[in-house]
Amino acid sequence: MTHDPACELAHGHGAVDGRAPALAVVFASAVAEHLVHFAHHLGWRCVLVEPKPQRVDDRLRAACAAVIEDARDVEDSDVVVSDHDRPELGAVLRDVLGTSARWVGVMGSPRHPAPHVPALRDLGVSDDDIARVHRPIGLNIGSRTPAEIALSTLAGLVADRNGRPGGFAFDQRAGPRR
Repeated sequence: MTHDPACELAHGHGAVDGRAPALAVVFASAVAEHLVHFAHHLGWRCVLVEPKPQRVDDRLRAACAAVIEDARDVEDSDVVVSDHDRPELGAVLRDVLGTSARWVGVMGSPRHPAPHVPALRDLGVSDDDIARVHRPIGLNIGSRTPAEIALSTLAGLVADRNGRPGGFAFDQRAGPRR
């Protein structure tokens, strides 16, 4: 019988290789609270980027490894913007795009125009950098509640980190993205 390390992990044995992934959640929101909660249970290190720290309640502050005000502190993280209506959206995304963030996404319905695009263009951000921003994000599971949106977002990030398409297509040829 062949030893399968992934199977061992699924049964609670063995250790995960490598350093825990980092998730930077931008802006305090109901979705941010669920993202941080679920990501913690998935073994991610979480930080919250909130330019207005007074918006962070004690529960969300306790759930995060750190609350930072400057989006330039997100090197090598997956970055999820949890509120696309904030006036700081363009400036924060510009700063994130100036880092080596692994993945950047903005929540929002595909039925509505993406407000980050004109905000970034107004700030002189290149089209190549704007194209780094994913929207919509997460798996298409019909999410409606903050918890469902967070679940779909994290499932999409796990799939992306593992080089998988997400959903129910199981292409075993794809390898992990690093």
